[in-house]
Amino acid sequence: MVNQDDPRPGSEALHGTDRDRRSQLVDAAVDHVAAHGIADLSLRRLGAAIGVSHRMLIHYFGSKEQLLVEIVRTSERRQRDLLSRLHLEPGLAPADVARLLWQRLTDPRLAGQERLFFEICGQALRGRPEAAPVLEGLVTDWLEPLVAAETAAGANPATARSRARLGLATVRGLLLDLLATGDRAGVDAAMEEFLRLYYGSDRT
Repeated sequence: MVNQDDPRPGSEALHGTDRDRRSQLVDAAVDHVAAHGIADLSLRRLGAAIGVSHRMLIHYFGSKEQLLVEIVRTSERRQRDLLSRLHLEPGLAPADVARLLWQRLTDPRLAGQERLFFEICGQALRGRPEAAPVLEGLVTDWLEPLVAAETAAGANPATARSRARLGLATVRGLLLDLLATGDRAGVDAAMEEFLRLYYGSDRT
C-alpha cells in the first residue's frame, strides 16, 4: 500500500511544490549535462553546479542512477518537442525537418547527453533495476510524432509505423556510430544517403 504522505522519489504522493521542484532540478541537471558532459559526474558535483545539496537530489530521486534515468527521459522529451515544433514550421519538407533535428542531435555541445543515453540503456539491458525505467517508452514515445508526420505526408498507418521505426533506429544507430568513431563527415554522409532512400530524391 502506498503511503500518501510519502515524499520519496517515484511516489505518487509527490504533489504541487514537490513535483515542480523535482522538474526544475531535472531541467537544471539536463542543462548541466548538455553543457559539461558526464565525465566525473557525481551527485555532489552536480548538486553544487545546480545549486542544491546532494542530499536534496537523493531526496527527490533516490540515487544517482535514478536521476540519470530522468535526465535521459527529459532529454528525449525535449527532442520530441523540437521535432513537433519543426513539423509546424511552414515551408519545411519532411527531409528538411529530419536534417534540422539531426543537426541538433549531433551538436558537439550535446554529446554528453547522447553518451549518457547509450550508457543508461546499456545498464538497463544488463538488468540494472534502477536503470530499467529508461526502456519504458524508448521506442513507443517516439512513434506517435513520427507516425503523425508520415501519415500527414500520405503514408497509410501501417506503413507509417514501419517507416517511423526504421527512421528512429537509423538515427540512433548513426548517433552511436558518431560517438564510437568521431567520424562526423562519414556519419553525415550516411544520414544524407538514408534521407535520399527514405524520402526519395524528388522529396529531398
